[in-house]
Amino acid sequence: MGASCCGPGGADSAAPAAHDAAAAAHGGAGATRAWCEVAAGSFTMGNDGSDANIGDDEGPSRTVTLGAFCIATTTVTNADFADFVRATRHVTDAERLGNSFVFYLQLASGQRQAAGRVVAGLPWWLPVEHASWQRPEGPGSHVHQRMDHPVVHVSWNDATAYCAWAGTRLPSEAEWERGARGGLEGRRFAWGDELYDDAGVPRCNVFRGSFPEAPDPGWYPAPVAAGAGEANGLGLFNVCGNVWEWCADEWAGGRRALRGGSFLCHDTYCNRYRVAARSSNTRDTSTSHIGFRVACTGLPAIEQAPGGMSHAARSGRRDGRPGIAR
Repeated sequence: MGASCCGPGGADSAAPAAHDAAAAAHGGAGATRAWCEVAAGSFTMGNDGSDANIGDDEGPSRTVTLGAFCIATTTVTNADFADFVRATRHVTDAERLGNSFVFYLQLASGQRQAAGRVVAGLPWWLPVEHASWQRPEGPGSHVHQRMDHPVVHVSWNDATAYCAWAGTRLPSEAEWERGARGGLEGRRFAWGDELYDDAGVPRCNVFRGSFPEAPDPGWYPAPVAAGAGEANGLGLFNVCGNVWEWCADEWAGGRRALRGGSFLCHDTYCNRYRVAARSSNTRDTSTSHIGFRVACTGLPAIEQAPGGMSHAARSGRRDGRPGIAR
């Protein structure tokens, strides 16, 4: 993302061969997840509005036709990723490199001082030694009470290794945007055009207060549970804000696409929590606000429920409509 958004980037490196080897060796028996099955069809992708970010190529708005696909209703959680690591002994890029980027207000004052350096132009990001998916704020932190939260500190390399094991893949940007829109054409967010509800509260997990130094009282800058909040019209949760989500698409220079924005997005600095907004980062970058969601063409065999009916088809929607799992 560089200075164009609220996250740091690193010098890209090729994915370690061990990532691919471990994934291939285990062939993927992931935990059952909830899927949204999206029928083949067309939708309007992109944004020509005044809120589009120049240089991100959000526009022009255009009709895109996609084949049928499935996309997970939530991002991959810490529990999901723990299953993968136990099965494959995968070592993430953050663990291999020995550090990852953490937003400074997620750290105690002593940790901030110990970090010793900041990212040029992005002083709120600190490289923290031994920060990883298991220790999101570095040594002394853990995910034991956050197993239903999005896994973070995962690079694009880590995400694709997980997908190879689980028999899934990362969604394309077009698939991600069609899913995120939830059937609403031409809207800014997954629910419509207004960020705030009738009580003046943001309808997604984005930065509340004055970015980056003064969060509103009672709000803490961090991801919430992957399935928290209200689902969109297709049953997807947290496609706006919470954590950035890796996509399959390649950008210039080998960077990889990111969608959805995060809990650090704020209109005064980064409004990329809109469904048409785009960003990117290097394949080995990991931070405390990047995760991922998986997709597939047809449900993976491991996700099939008894009797040949998919887990998604057997489960009810939170809004009472059939076809989307909880």
